[in-house]
Amino acid sequence: MEMFCFQCQEAAKGTGCTVKGVCGKDDQVSNLQDLLVWITKGISVYTTAAREIAVEWEDANRFVFDALFMTITNANFDKVKIEEKIREGLALRRAIRNRFEAEGGKIEEKLHESASWKAETVEEFYEKATQIGVLSTVNPDVRSLRELIIYGLKGMAAYAEHAFNLGFNNHSVFAFMQRALVATTNDKLSIEELVALTLETGKYGVEVMALLDKANTTSYGNPEISKVNIGVGKNPGILISGHDLKDMEELLAQTEGTGVDVYTHSEMLPAHYYPSFKKYKHLVGNYGNAWWKQVSEFESFNGPVLFTTNCIVPPKTSYKERIYTTGLSGFEGNTHIADRKKGQPKDFSVIIEHAKKCAPPVEIETGSIVGGFAHNQVLQLADKIVEAVQTGTIRKFFVMAGCDGRMKDRDYYTQFAESLPKDTVILTAGCAKYRYNKLPLGDINGIPRVLDAGQCNDSYSLAVIALTLKDVLKLSDINELPIAYNIAWYEQKAVIVLLALLSLGVKNIHLGPTLPAFLSPNVVRVLVENFGISGIKSVDEDMQILLGNNSHPRVPEVSPTL
Repeated sequence: MEMFCFQCQEAAKGTGCTVKGVCGKDDQVSNLQDLLVWITKGISVYTTAAREIAVEWEDANRFVFDALFMTITNANFDKVKIEEKIREGLALRRAIRNRFEAEGGKIEEKLHESASWKAETVEEFYEKATQIGVLSTVNPDVRSLRELIIYGLKGMAAYAEHAFNLGFNNHSVFAFMQRALVATTNDKLSIEELVALTLETGKYGVEVMALLDKANTTSYGNPEISKVNIGVGKNPGILISGHDLKDMEELLAQTEGTGVDVYTHSEMLPAHYYPSFKKYKHLVGNYGNAWWKQVSEFESFNGPVLFTTNCIVPPKTSYKERIYTTGLSGFEGNTHIADRKKGQPKDFSVIIEHAKKCAPPVEIETGSIVGGFAHNQVLQLADKIVEAVQTGTIRKFFVMAGCDGRMKDRDYYTQFAESLPKDTVILTAGCAKYRYNKLPLGDINGIPRVLDAGQCNDSYSLAVIALTLKDVLKLSDINELPIAYNIAWYEQKAVIVLLALLSLGVKNIHLGPTLPAFLSPNVVRVLVENFGISGIKSVDEDMQILLGNNSHPRVPEVSPTL
């Protein structure tokens, strides 16, 4: 076994990737990512201890959420960049340790039998790679819960990083992330304590999504109902992918008046919903579909593509030289645009000059799609929606948020949307929407049957909508609402969304297309018995359950635990 990774939905054979990741990362990248997570745990030992003597380390806060975000699926394939981050972490750890000990602290008392903290070089750590990876936790249930927490923290880190880029911070979230990382090294914690920590991770997931919602809406206004062009213009263009709106803002400002158009891709589609971006006439529209179709769609775009975050598929040779990365994304051999310095914007001149030399994009579809149904916009329609619910015009809402992926079994979500009765409405966020947001599903008295709240982190909007409807309808429990949950997942940001929903008390969530490989059979049973988590089966079977009152969970089939 050269590596082991089972953090995403496409884990090989439903158990884990052991030679090369289905995502495309090789064993060196995988093992370096494990090392980065490990050193991040080590830093968290020191920062958590330092807080006991009232010392806060801002550099460590940034390092922890950056490092975790860098290890999310499809974010960074660049061995050099990951190794640089590990070296940065080692230096930071030494500085914190020295300060802590100078203040009279005894760090040895804080370690959980972790001799590997004492390694001082990447090489020393790399020798211990097999000792500190996922499989170093022998008990399958402890391993399952630890990884569930860590993957939730990775998703949380992504949202914290986006908020930070817009100047918004929450130190209680930072402190929790580090405390939780330390807990995943503690062999003395019981299963019950780890389950409680898992739910606490969801609680802080809600907090960080609320923080990012505030950051986005304060910076760019509340999303509003918008019609987004999916055709093309006549100028050369830059295609911006990923999730970071600050990068979007700076790219738009620097391309204005250059003769270069900008198009959004995949999860950047919701940028069109924000009022601040509407002033840019060269923001032409959205090009393409979900992340996994990039291998064909980037060919026809012709211009350069900027990745601001995760969702990179290893590029084909035919367009590799047109791929640029920035922030925590990276791919070996591609041009990386440096971070901001001293409050100045990133310099996108190199990609703009490249775009000027390219042909305009080839049109692959025409027309438009409608979105912008975040919580502020939907609540403006509250009276109309409540009346439709009370009169039975709207029978049920279906939350179909989450991720898309390349596996054939994800056709289920298109078929499910097509099969829904015409008196039902889909609430969505994330790239899962590309399975049905272009279907002619119509509307109910002017309310579109697909209400797109935005990116995966905008799942917070769906929670706000549900909680507000509960209050307006004077219900005592969120599960009394006419809302069913049929959620698709792929990577770790979907994990934190799931944990956030559980922390809010949402039950009977259907999760697919497969259950996570990192859930042991016993952990699955806990989720089934306490929260009604269920896998998916056929469209007809699930439709019957989710449309009716039959919400009794079934224990889904799971992959054997390693």
